[in-house]
Amino acid sequence: MSGDLRLATLRRAATWRRLAIAQACALPPALALIVLAARASGSWAGLAVLACAVVVLGVLARRALHVDAAWLARRLDAASPAMDDSAALLFEDVAKLSNLQRLQHSRLRTRLGQHAIDLRPAWPRPAIVASAGAACAILVVAALWSPSLRLARTSPPATNAATNTHATSIVRAELAIAAPAYTQLPARHDALLDARAPEGSRIGWQLRFNPQPNAATLVFHDGRRLALAHNGVNWVGEHTLSASTLYRIALDGAPPLTDDRLYRLDAIADLPPEVRVIAPDKTLTLLDAQQKTWDLAFDASDDYGIAHADLTITLAQGTGENIAFKEQTITLTGTAAGNAHTQHYEHTLNLAALGLSKGDDVIVRLAVSDNREPKPNVTCSASFILRWPVDPSSESAGLEGVVQHTMPAYFRSQRQIIIDSEALLAALPSLDVAKFQTRSDSIGVDQKILRLRYGQFLGEESETHAGHAPESAHGDHAQGDAGEARTQVDALAAAHEAQERQLPTQTPEKFGAEGNTLAEYGHVHDIAEAATLLDAQTKATLKSALNEMWQAELHLRQADPASALPYEHRALEFIKQVQQSTRIYLARVGLELPVPDETRRLSGERKDLADRVGTLGATASPDAALTQLWQALDDPAAPDWSAAERWLRAHAGSVPEALSALAAIDTVRRDPACVLCRAKLRDLLWPLLPVPAAVSAPRTAPDAAGRAYLDALPLAADTGAAEKGAPR
Repeated sequence: MSGDLRLATLRRAATWRRLAIAQACALPPALALIVLAARASGSWAGLAVLACAVVVLGVLARRALHVDAAWLARRLDAASPAMDDSAALLFEDVAKLSNLQRLQHSRLRTRLGQHAIDLRPAWPRPAIVASAGAACAILVVAALWSPSLRLARTSPPATNAATNTHATSIVRAELAIAAPAYTQLPARHDALLDARAPEGSRIGWQLRFNPQPNAATLVFHDGRRLALAHNGVNWVGEHTLSASTLYRIALDGAPPLTDDRLYRLDAIADLPPEVRVIAPDKTLTLLDAQQKTWDLAFDASDDYGIAHADLTITLAQGTGENIAFKEQTITLTGTAAGNAHTQHYEHTLNLAALGLSKGDDVIVRLAVSDNREPKPNVTCSASFILRWPVDPSSESAGLEGVVQHTMPAYFRSQRQIIIDSEALLAALPSLDVAKFQTRSDSIGVDQKILRLRYGQFLGEESETHAGHAPESAHGDHAQGDAGEARTQVDALAAAHEAQERQLPTQTPEKFGAEGNTLAEYGHVHDIAEAATLLDAQTKATLKSALNEMWQAELHLRQADPASALPYEHRALEFIKQVQQSTRIYLARVGLELPVPDETRRLSGERKDLADRVGTLGATASPDAALTQLWQALDDPAAPDWSAAERWLRAHAGSVPEALSALAAIDTVRRDPACVLCRAKLRDLLWPLLPVPAAVSAPRTAPDAAGRAYLDALPLAADTGAAEKGAPR
């Protein structure tokens, strides 16, 4: 056998083996899928799966037949060592080879006829077994498939009249849709009885039946009826589409229609215009000093076009309650911006012509209306303000005696003063004497400010009211406590006597000056300790804290923070006591249960016992009809459709999918056995169901294992008690 014939034989054998392997792996699952599809969805689905299987097998066969020279060369080198890894020379043109390559080519052709070589790939037994197993599993599923689960129809038959040869059929159906003139949409004709049209369109029907009925009527879902007129062989009628609706064709004097389902007309609402403000970029703009004009720019768009745009300009002048408003309206002319439904508006306000002055506001707002008839849609933009601010100094003119420009003071806490004192002592070795004294004095100033702050709670406004506090603080603390033991009445009397004996030492420098009039002619009817609402014990504690602060300030001013630290700590403790004493604790108020009658315990007497379930009655939900229908769809029996239909008709304007749900209910009513129709209705009703109220779940009865556990608890308790009481 020649070399070329030998190579052709080897290629043919390898090709057929590859094709057989591909079919053995892919054909059994494909045939099983065809059987399953034919049993589950009918012959049409089976044919579709068969076509897919043929395509897949064709692709696999093409790949299997693609055995080229490169593949043969690789297989020859791998199958026979006699090829010397140069089998590719067998497929080259001899005329183009070198002398050495020709010699090797001749040797390879000779060896090819002398050695037994098989290039066919081995059978992939694991893959073939897996393919056969998958086919068997699919066939088992097909054998167990129940005919009752078959969803053979994506759209149900109309009625039993579909099988009636004497049923009326619609020979010709045409809808003439004329949109309102302002939409500038052309009239169109549809061959379907379902349509979408702009709101306010005129819908005209032309129907032809076989056989001809005596009368034909369009019955809408809300109860309205439109009688069709007999015009030759056609039945015609016209209706203005004001809202989305469902309708059915009803015949009189003729057999029922082969398809008497509900048809739907969707009304496309005319949306209001949209306004986008380009300039100004913020709602409140402050007028610049050199600004003379104000530039405005707007974009407005509508689904059917803009009719006109009005710019309202309001000038607010005055302050306080004396504000005057001047309003004017300007009609703007726009330019097309990209398409016929979008307009661009620009306007420049001359502020001098408006009469804008300092302290005034200019308020602008754009109102855009479309060309809807009879009543257009109007959209107003937000109000934008241009304000000419007044000078800051003029805001308090005439109120010099009332307005006080003060800044809030910062007070260090007693704990911070302690921290600063300890930090100063730690840094003492690295500081010189002058700097150490300066820092200690600054801490003493902070201590003074904090003391005056707490002294306000005792009526002190300056240091003069507590001038003797340092002397009392030098002594024993018992003396301070004894001084605080005076009653408020004794303190007031002592203050009266001291002021009566005091003679004026100098005349007032100025009549009516602050403090002079009261000091000369008035009486002090209160003292510092009685000027607050604190109780006596809290006042005494606070006074002790102030005394300690006096001592801490004294040592800090003398550059001796080490001696001031004990007083600072005691002042902090007193402040904590005051803070705790001002807290109010309220008693907890809980559920007060009635006192049970112990004489009736374990007696079994149930007289005068109230219902444990409660006295609250169940209320009827307004959406209960939808809930009942949704639950009844699981039952093959026909549920109550009327209540759900009434609810959906009443809420057709507020519920988006009300018409779809009504159409689905009508479909299921005409074919209760359609599983797919019931599933679609459940999907439509689910978003409309009311959210259930949160209630506590009832206690479930224990099962056999739980009952055994509960019965074993008393026995375990008795056993444990016996073991505890047994002697050891």
